[in-house]
Amino acid sequence: MAVPTESRVREDELIVGAGLLAGGANVIMQLARPGVGYGVVESEVDSGNIFKHPIKRTRTTLTYLAVASMGTDEERALFRRATNRSHARVRSTESSPVSYNAFDKNLQLWVAACLYRGVEDVYTMLVGGLTDAEIDELYQRSATLGTTLQVTDDMWPADRAEFERYWNDALEQVHVDDTVRRYLHQIAVLGFMPRYVSAPLGGFNKFLTTGFLPQRFRDEMRLPWSDRDQRRFDRLMRAMGTVIRRLPPVLRQFPFNYFLWDVRRRIKAGSPLV
Repeated sequence: MAVPTESRVREDELIVGAGLLAGGANVIMQLARPGVGYGVVESEVDSGNIFKHPIKRTRTTLTYLAVASMGTDEERALFRRATNRSHARVRSTESSPVSYNAFDKNLQLWVAACLYRGVEDVYTMLVGGLTDAEIDELYQRSATLGTTLQVTDDMWPADRAEFERYWNDALEQVHVDDTVRRYLHQIAVLGFMPRYVSAPLGGFNKFLTTGFLPQRFRDEMRLPWSDRDQRRFDRLMRAMGTVIRRLPPVLRQFPFNYFLWDVRRRIKAGSPLV
């Protein structure tokens, strides 16, 4: 989709590093679609298993977001080819409870929609200040969150109103069963991290994750959330936003700008991208 030649939105406004705090919530949203959830839970691609290779998996995810949001068309094409080699092995078997394929464009569209929803929500909570026209531009640019893989331009809802219709319809296909819920709970409490990290920070991360989740997903995950919790969460977001709005672009973008630099270094060196 075309972006206006005279951009209203600076590059540093496309992605906010502090959005990583909402990472667990966004993973839950993505995997709440059964085809995505079981595609991840049953995947035999060990290099992409966050419980076996948490650093590598995190690097790949953040690099994808950096390339999709801030990279060039050539960089997106290179990363797409590298990702496709891993995705080729992710498909359901006869024993899978649901049918899935990592190349399914509709499932990829759902993942991209969740990523955009996260970008919009995080920016609104922590930065704010964009006009409707600027949010429209942010939305149009976010199409690359899907088109960096197999989602085609014409699949991305034409505008934010159409996106809302797509989103509300897609929510009807959201369902988290016990198997996927157990997996996602471990994500929420940082169960993939060493004990010295998950023990002191797991509870706080679960609080943040629950706070960033829309109610529909909290219900699917059976995560309680009270008015008191919401007030605590709102106070925390206001405090963080006060700091983030004062940061220079290079710090506001971190660590995504680092991972963009890193992937460019690896492309130049001919090193694996995924």
